[in-house]
Amino acid sequence: MSAATAPAPTSTTRRLSTLDRWLPLWIGLAMVGGILLGRFVPGVSPLLASLEVAGISIPIALGLLVMMYPVLAKVRYDKVAAVTGDKKLLISSLVLNWLIGPALMFALAWMFLPDLPEYRTGLIIVGLARCIAMVVIWNDLACGDREAAAVLVAINSVFQVVAFSLLGWFYLTVLPGWLGLDTQGLDFSVGAIALNVLIFLGIPLLAGFASRFIGERRKGRDWYEEKFLPKIGPWALYGLLFTIVLLFALQGEQVTSRPLDVARIALPLLVYFAVMWFVGLLSGKALGLGYARSSTLAFTAAGNNFELAIAVAIGTFGATSGQALAGVVGPLIEVPVLVGLVYVSLWAARRWFHTDPYTAAPYTDVRTPS
Repeated sequence: MSAATAPAPTSTTRRLSTLDRWLPLWIGLAMVGGILLGRFVPGVSPLLASLEVAGISIPIALGLLVMMYPVLAKVRYDKVAAVTGDKKLLISSLVLNWLIGPALMFALAWMFLPDLPEYRTGLIIVGLARCIAMVVIWNDLACGDREAAAVLVAINSVFQVVAFSLLGWFYLTVLPGWLGLDTQGLDFSVGAIALNVLIFLGIPLLAGFASRFIGERRKGRDWYEEKFLPKIGPWALYGLLFTIVLLFALQGEQVTSRPLDVARIALPLLVYFAVMWFVGLLSGKALGLGYARSSTLAFTAAGNNFELAIAVAIGTFGATSGQALAGVVGPLIEVPVLVGLVYVSLWAARRWFHTDPYTAAPYTDVRTPS
């Protein structure tokens, strides 16, 4: 496509900012900084662990709310009805998240960790906790469908409250018993899961909706999208980096003291994230969903709610348990892998979907052989 025929940039055109382009570096520094903070600054980890209400870390909750709000404030809620009418997207998302995802993690956990039951159980818990938070960041960076992401996250949240306990019982007790494997029950409160979902999704979703509704009524959509959103946009990444620092500060000692265990836990996680993402993207392409919704399907399928997984593991097995360590390793692997997949997604938009991800216009590779 020549410059003369390329579509003019609009207020909805999204390109990676300087902050976004260097995101892998910032995330790497945040992870290292968190580990060093928790490992070498006395009192930091106990202090952070003490700042909890009903099992929820107040500092981490604040970081997640700051991270979630700007992205959910960008959603055009008047388009949500069109998303819910896309049965292919909704059904494929439910199948990937609640049938394929937990089953794949169960298989990988037993395949890679047959001799380490604590880590294996922790991984299975991670597989049951479907993503309701960071996926909105990865989806936005990959130019996915914001409205579709908001709807799928909301649906996953409802299913999480209903299905997490049932699936935990099935994959940790029933299915291993059928297969003649070791069984390990999981005892936790459904109310605690509901509270987790309410805080990490409900509050920023309500705030995002209210911001758009009030902002557009008082100032108009142009002002809201061209003036207000650019001001609050960077705070999503600030919240992400802050949350990563806190998570790794809390668990830095465990991560650094057990490097070989971390490596063994990391292998099935790497396979899991890659398989779920590619299955999601290729499923969307096969169903004719287009790039934006296929990308959204891929990231919502690959991401996991590590906040919930860690909370359940700590609440059930203890903060120093192998199950908790497996939960902590989840974001250690998920964050850099899904950041990398953002760039793969942008590449796939042009090569597989023949779409410019930033403008949604048809993409033609005009390079000629030298």
